[in-house]
Formats: sequence, C-alpha cells, structure tokens
Amino acid sequence: MRLDQALAKLLPDYSRTQLQAWIKNGEITLDGKTAKARDTVIGGETVSLTAERKAQPVWDAQAIDLDIIYEDDDLLVINKPIGMVVHPAAGHKDSTLLNALLHHAPALQQLPRAGILHRLDKDTSGLLVIAKTHSALMSLNKQLKARTVKRIYQAIVSGVLTSGGCIDQPIGRHPVKRKSMTVIETGKPAITHYRVMERYRAHTRIKVQLETGRTHQIRVHMAYVQHALLGDQTYGGRLQLPKGATPELIQQLREFKRQALHACELGLVHPVTQQSLTWEAPLPDDMQKLIAVLKKDAESKT
Repeated sequence: MRLDQALAKLLPDYSRTQLQAWIKNGEITLDGKTAKARDTVIGGETVSLTAERKAQPVWDAQAIDLDIIYEDDDLLVINKPIGMVVHPAAGHKDSTLLNALLHHAPALQQLPRAGILHRLDKDTSGLLVIAKTHSALMSLNKQLKARTVKRIYQAIVSGVLTSGGCIDQPIGRHPVKRKSMTVIETGKPAITHYRVMERYRAHTRIKVQLETGRTHQIRVHMAYVQHALLGDQTYGGRLQLPKGATPELIQQLREFKRQALHACELGLVHPVTQQSLTWEAPLPDDMQKLIAVLKKDAESKT
C-alpha cells in the first residue's frame, strides 16, 4: 500500500492533503528516514510524526445571543438571524456568528474557522452546523464533500414558475464585478434543485435543495434562469411591481430589502453516533408576512 493510503487508515482524523503535506515537509518519517507519499509499505515499518497544529487566528469572544437548535459534545446547530455575518472579514471585524460562538464555547478557538463548516450570506437566515471537535470537523467535511448533507431552503422568486427543475451550471467570480459571482465556464461545478411550493400573481415560492455549496449559489442560479430572488440587491435588478398590485403589496415589496431566502432544513449523519439527524427552522417573520400579503393579493384577483 502507498504510504499516504496507509496513513489515512492509521490517522483517520486528518485529511489526505494534510498527511501528504506532512510527508512533503519531512514531518513524517518512515523507519527514521524521510519518505514520499507514493513509497510502498508492507507492514512492520515504524512511522514517526512530528508536527504542530497550525496556529489559528485569534478572534474576540462577544456575548451575542444565539438561537441554538441543537447541541451536544460534538456539534452545534444554529438558526442564524437576518443581518448577522458568519465570519469576520473586511468591513465586519466583529459582531459575527464566529465571535458569538467563541463566547458560547471558547474551545472552538482551537479549530479552523471556529468549527464553522458552511456559511450563509449576511441577509440569509436559517440553519448552520458547527463542529465542536477536530474529529467532528473532519467527519462533517467529508459529508459535505460527498454531497450527503441535506440543505433545503425556502425562497420567493420573481415571476411565475410553471414547474420545478435542476440548474447545473458552474459558478465563479464575476470577471468585472469582483464582489459578485456569476455563471461562467471557468467556475466550479454547481447544482441546484428546486420545486414549486406556491404560485402568486407575479412571484413563486419555491423549495430549493443544494447539491453543491458555492458562494451565492441559489441567488446566482435563480437569476441565471430569469427568476431572481425577491429583494436581492445584487442579482435581482430593478423591482418589478405586479400590475394592479394593492397598496399593501406595493409597500411590502418596496420595504423588503434582502433576498427572500431561508435555510429551513438541515440533515446529516452524526459524526460519533452515526445517527441520521434532521432539524427544521421556521420561516422568519418578514418572509411570513410577505407570503401572507402575496397570497391575499393573488386571492383578491381570482
């Protein structure tokens, strides 16, 4: 067996990439000698690993309320509110989900990105899973890469969709608008499944399931098929008011300044118990109110 394959079995808590890096840097030796990842081992050899965990950036812990859906010794599931940034970045140095997590569980400082495995945009609400241990982080990362983590969203899009579908188009950085993403041949594979939940006069409520997890994936894909998310300030273009819309609906549409998107369901296999778990989070108040007004408008015109 190749050395890196054998090490993957001996040290399952570490990725093949990490193991290969240690070999390349001479931090793993085989019978006291430097080795290569492709070296063959037959059993009985002595492998030595001398490595230090990479130091993580130090972030401030901040006492910010969290809506905790589930927690045990290995993972944490959060219902992220609208307006909260997930990770510190330029323009958002603090008051992020990461800062709140460090106050709730200080040991997360030792994990990459404080155990955060995937992100939601600032103005997207809903469920996120956070690993609390290194082994849980590795297990959940593998599930994400294998596309077995179930991530389901609800969204309201512009226009009336006749049916559901699947969008299989690569997504990458926009060549001109560097803060935006776009469908582009040089992008990474991205697959989005969607189905119709409810139709209104000029909008549709849909359920979306992600097979991949690219930045702004749902927003970019729905805009690509000419059904941008309602309220999307980046990909939605100008607000289109339905003909004959009531004053109440006009006000709602004009005041809804975020993408109408909520991560409503999350499912995965527990990294320790191997139990299949699923969580749900109800729609936030602003989307519930918007849906009520859209339904009322549609019923008034029938």
